[in-house]
Amino acid sequence: QLYTLLSLGYTVISLTWAERHVEIKPQLPVCTVTVKAVQFLQRFTPLTPRFTGRWCPGPVTKRCLLSAAYLDSQKWDQRERDPQNLAKLAMLMDITYEKKLPVSSLTIARFVDNISSREEVEQAEYYLYKFRHSPNCWYLRDWTIHSWIRQCLKYDARDKALHTVRNQKGKACAIAVVNEVMLQEAFDEPCTQLLSLNVLHKYLHSKPKLKWEDERNLGAALLLVGLKQNNTVGFSSQLLGLAFLGKIELAKGIRAVYTNMPLMWTPGYLNRALNVMENTVTASNEIKLCKETVDVMATILEMAASETSESMATDESQETRRDAAFQDSDDDENEKSKLAEYLNKFKKLYAKLESIGKIESENLLTLTDKLVKENLPASEADEILKYEKKLEKWEEERAALIQREREMKEKARQEKEARLAAKAAT
Repeated sequence: QLYTLLSLGYTVISLTWAERHVEIKPQLPVCTVTVKAVQFLQRFTPLTPRFTGRWCPGPVTKRCLLSAAYLDSQKWDQRERDPQNLAKLAMLMDITYEKKLPVSSLTIARFVDNISSREEVEQAEYYLYKFRHSPNCWYLRDWTIHSWIRQCLKYDARDKALHTVRNQKGKACAIAVVNEVMLQEAFDEPCTQLLSLNVLHKYLHSKPKLKWEDERNLGAALLLVGLKQNNTVGFSSQLLGLAFLGKIELAKGIRAVYTNMPLMWTPGYLNRALNVMENTVTASNEIKLCKETVDVMATILEMAASETSESMATDESQETRRDAAFQDSDDDENEKSKLAEYLNKFKKLYAKLESIGKIESENLLTLTDKLVKENLPASEADEILKYEKKLEKWEEERAALIQREREMKEKARQEKEARLAAKAAT
């Protein structure tokens, strides 16, 4: 429903803001906290690349995929203001916490809305942390998260914004945000899909050095977002993602693939990749598979098939051997025994795809760029309308909270007067 800022290397991009961005539900692990983050770069600041092997913000020329209308903050700025003294709000929250009482979501919202400097961003981060770890964390308002991200960007605290999204420091770049969206399975919005694909394929095009965990995360993101796109880029992304996951399955075991990931726990990721190739054969003529993606699949299969079971055992890391939880011996050995079958099936499917003209020679990144340019404007227009409706709903909720606060204060005042009067009468 909501939205997050996603830096694209050389562009501003967006994802929908997630319903759980700063809200921590006590029973959930930290990594599930943040999908309140899905639209935070959608509406604000253009970012550009500083090429260091991964896509991160940089200070060069500004270039945006999103239109000026999409980045316009006028609607947000036109909201009715509720001026507050931050020192008094901070004192109120400190006293409330000292008394072991919950701070209201309206109080923390007012604090964030009235930030006017970088120093106050630091203060707000402290109180957001306190609120996130209080019983009232369930009631953190969506507009508070939206306002927090805006304030961080406005007062040059982008690191704070992304730190809140990731709940850790040091990975404040576009691919990290896409990974968070993947963990939350929040690829529902078209803009999110297009911009995530753009980030993923730019990142892969830079040929970064990847650990196996990185390959797993990329594979999962490519698979989940690829399933949302019924076109060449979508099918090629699915194939690439499943190939990465199949590689991890062979090397580390099936548990290493699905543990703490939104993925199936049944073995056979390479077989699912072959199913994507089969589906492409019967799909409409417009849908093809990029040659570079098919080549990656071929390399993974050929290398795995050429290795003996002895060399595989030798190549296992000490960590994998120590951790029995990451070994499903029977399933893993069963998959390895099928490699020759998979390779033969792959060769037949590849020949079939070539014969019917369904191997696309054009670069996958180029195809992704074309897809984004063709489809983003229409998706953007739809999201602008959704955002404006969301703002109206937020204002209604905020007005209702303010009214409820007034009523509760009045009720408390009357009860206090009644107690004083009863005490005086006795």
